[in-house]
Amino acid sequence: MTFRAPVRDLAFALSTVGHDALLASAFPELDADTVLAVLEAAGDFADNELAPLNRRGDTEGARYANGKATAAPGFAAAYQAFVAAGWNSLSADPEYGGQGLPKAMELAVFEMVHAANMAFGLCPMLTQAAIEALAQHGTERQKRLVLPKLVSGEWTGSMQLTEPQSGSDLAALTTRAQPDGEGGYRLTGQKIYITWGDHDAAENICHLVLARTPDAPPGVKGISLFLTSKLAVADDGSLGPPNAVRAGSIEHKLGIHGSPTCVMLFEGAKAELVGEVGQGLAHMFVMMNAARLQVGVQGVAIAERAFQQALAFSQERRQGKAAWSQDYPAAIYDHPDVRRTLMLMKAKIEAARGICLTTGVLADLARLADTEAARDAARARQELLTPIAKAWSTDMGVEVASMGVQVHGGMGFIEETGAAQHYRDARIAPIYEDTNGIQAIVLVGRKLRAADGAAMRSLCADMAATADTLSKDAGLASVGARLSAGVAALERATDWVLANGGAASLAAATPYLKLCGDVIGGWMLGRQALAAAGSDDPWMRSKGALARLYAGQVLAQAPGVADGVCDGEADLEATSAAALAG
Repeated sequence: MTFRAPVRDLAFALSTVGHDALLASAFPELDADTVLAVLEAAGDFADNELAPLNRRGDTEGARYANGKATAAPGFAAAYQAFVAAGWNSLSADPEYGGQGLPKAMELAVFEMVHAANMAFGLCPMLTQAAIEALAQHGTERQKRLVLPKLVSGEWTGSMQLTEPQSGSDLAALTTRAQPDGEGGYRLTGQKIYITWGDHDAAENICHLVLARTPDAPPGVKGISLFLTSKLAVADDGSLGPPNAVRAGSIEHKLGIHGSPTCVMLFEGAKAELVGEVGQGLAHMFVMMNAARLQVGVQGVAIAERAFQQALAFSQERRQGKAAWSQDYPAAIYDHPDVRRTLMLMKAKIEAARGICLTTGVLADLARLADTEAARDAARARQELLTPIAKAWSTDMGVEVASMGVQVHGGMGFIEETGAAQHYRDARIAPIYEDTNGIQAIVLVGRKLRAADGAAMRSLCADMAATADTLSKDAGLASVGARLSAGVAALERATDWVLANGGAASLAAATPYLKLCGDVIGGWMLGRQALAAAGSDDPWMRSKGALARLYAGQVLAQAPGVADGVCDGEADLEATSAAALAG
């Protein structure tokens, strides 16, 4: 089926998450018409250049031969077109050749890129994350020679953390960085699962690599961050001979077949230190946090793609008698349960989109708000929302893609329809850039506890105020009531998590994050419904319908989810693997 970038949905969502106010205060040269023009142009590129390659990328995939990885057919040319059109440099600092646009605009553009072709979107996504890391922690040389090339997209970036024995436990990594006596280092070791670690789409690839120096202490305090590249970079910026880093193979994966996921071999590769010795993990977190938010956007994107395909199929497939019109045979869209499924898919997409775009707006406010107090408040809420945006949105992406397969029935289980690809592609997003379980641990272990939960309490107060406004609108009063109950449940669960540390809070982490996403998502939909209230446009009126459906089917469960947050740790501790195995 033909993909259509959700430009109108994105423009409307931006208008309801504070983007217009951000433009007025920090980007006065931009207005809503300019934002829409950018989104429309990006949507055209996604529709016409990237979406047509998605299926071929899945069926033919990236390739590895003669020691080199190559992108899926058509991807290299599409990447060059992407760069030439300026899509790689949207939010980067103009000092290094960027356009200096708001982060939320970049996220909106990348949602369309990922929805059109998720495997393709991973390449520029990781480059954006590398840009942020070098902008904050790079040396003068790295900022002068490397950063402009990454911003322009002439070179791409990769993130290299994982090793065979060291997945989420980075303390166990063993890649070595030996001083070369000339102010640089030589890297030796192996990394795995490296997304776009080698390819033929750009002339050079810059790798940000975690490694240990010879005298480094054990654990994460001994990790430093290094920059190396496929081709050596001379002091005048020219490219030299190949460096001693190569792809040993590419992985054969469940999904995202068009993305070359590489085993990378470092055989004395020349490298430079980024930032300070022993601070590698802290420096890499800049890149990881940028990538986590982008992965949350991927969850929204693949859900959007799956929804569009399921909606189109539901209007073409005719089975049985319609419950409302009595038509026979009826389009399956006219069966109440199918329509409910599709509306719930759409509602969850809009909820997650709002969470991700809000986090993007907060990232800009954390830098650009007028007062230090406002910047600190924005940063605290951004840090609170980032693990929720990543985990809740990607879990939603898998759920919605699965629902899309279900709408197709047996045809969804057949590869030729394409519905299965979206499900397979979606499944990686809850895993990479730290698993969603780890995101939940980060939420309850650090982000929530900062300032004794002040960021969450402030957020709950804002959500309660929206619930009160909703309750005064006759058509949205039920949304207000259920949002109010959801906020109360979240406050109760938050108090419990703050009062209970250790294994108890760790056991509650995932249901707590789910509760956060469910309630905050309802808030996003409530704000959209208020913005659309009173309109005669059927598309605008649907915002109220989606909010009501979500309130009835998701928010209504919040009190029970909150109960689950506070129970169950003792049973977890007492249940052995042998007991489960039987």
